[in-house]
Amino acid sequence: MNAYKWHGHAMKRAAVLAGCVSLVLGVTAAGTAQAGPARDLARQVLPAGDGWASEGAGTTGGSAADAAHVHTVTTWAEFKAALADGGTGPRIIKVKGMLDAVSEGCDALAAEGYDFQQYLADYDPAVWGHDTPVSGEQEDLRAASAANQDRMIKASVPADTTIVGVGRNSGIRGGSLQIRGVDNVIVRNLTIEAPLDCFPQWDPTDDNRTGAWNSEYDGVVVYGSTHVWIDHNTLTDGRYPDSSLPEYFGKVYQQHDGLLDVVRGANHVTVSWNSFEDHDKTMLIGNSDGAGSTDAGKLKVTLHHNRFEGIVERAPRVRFGQVDSYNNHFVVTAGQKFGYVFGIGASSQLHATHNAFSLAPGVSTGKVLKKWSEAPLTAAHNYVNGKLTDLIAVHNAEIPGETLQSGAGWTPTLRTRVDHPRAVPGIVDHRAGAGRIC
Repeated sequence: MNAYKWHGHAMKRAAVLAGCVSLVLGVTAAGTAQAGPARDLARQVLPAGDGWASEGAGTTGGSAADAAHVHTVTTWAEFKAALADGGTGPRIIKVKGMLDAVSEGCDALAAEGYDFQQYLADYDPAVWGHDTPVSGEQEDLRAASAANQDRMIKASVPADTTIVGVGRNSGIRGGSLQIRGVDNVIVRNLTIEAPLDCFPQWDPTDDNRTGAWNSEYDGVVVYGSTHVWIDHNTLTDGRYPDSSLPEYFGKVYQQHDGLLDVVRGANHVTVSWNSFEDHDKTMLIGNSDGAGSTDAGKLKVTLHHNRFEGIVERAPRVRFGQVDSYNNHFVVTAGQKFGYVFGIGASSQLHATHNAFSLAPGVSTGKVLKKWSEAPLTAAHNYVNGKLTDLIAVHNAEIPGETLQSGAGWTPTLRTRVDHPRAVPGIVDHRAGAGRIC
């Protein structure tokens, strides 16, 4: 690996400190390091060469905002007002403390007449069956209630915006950041607790006509947007892990969707130094096999130095995109539900190298990869429990019905450095997540 600098165990401390170098030195508008004291976190930009979001003009967010367009917010209402204020110019929004998007609770969002117990009675499979989708008064009222929540918790992020948490304990509970159809956005240093869908829909025809509860709302959605930097955040189910959710009709009352989705022609995104924790469907890159007219040639995403623990699947699942995943640490603990890490989807070109996997005893290495469609990938120099492992070869040996082909057909160039995978757990575990920008 001559193109990049490697750091061995003897350099572990230096490598950890290197994770902060661009913040300690500061960065210019062009993304290059400069000497002197660290700049205001809200004024920092993505360094040059740091993943797909550094392509072209790079990602500067709201770093050029004038004083009139720098907001400090302490409530969800203030946050949404700050996003809407100031026309089309750059803006900085500093989030101070935890903003609760559903502070009044789910009951406050329910449409008049909606009764969950009546909903259960009306659509019990013993009454409704599994042949047709639900309909009728209670379903209409559930949909109206869901629309109330949609309006409350979604926050549209405009172009040329930086959103940054103040200190170690700031973030958003139950809100959904919608980065839709815009360019040049930075989101950093936030703890984001995944939205809890107050009104999931029962679909009796789902899951081979055994039924399933389907939920809406992702923590962060990058939809048709370009040049987006998601950095040093913690994204988690937080107070409401799936293990706490009840069951109805023999199925988990699923109230979570994704943590971070990149979809609908979004492009040039860097996801770095985040902690993804305790979630099922974590990250979707490309949302439909049939979206080739929108997604082909786009969905270029870099994932580096992120930590994933307690994740069931989609870390990420990829369609169409040229996704570069390197120096991430994936942790699968004993007893947790686990499906896969990388999902290989339609026309994807995943390049996954120099990652570290810490798998509990009994967890199959072959399940790290999951084949959904025929699409070659590159998966080299990955270490499982400290040992160099050919993920494709192990997968093909353990799961012969899902044979994967090697060779994504491209080589990433937008990388600032690559750490040795054996050093990655120590580096990433100390630096990834909110409150850990030095």
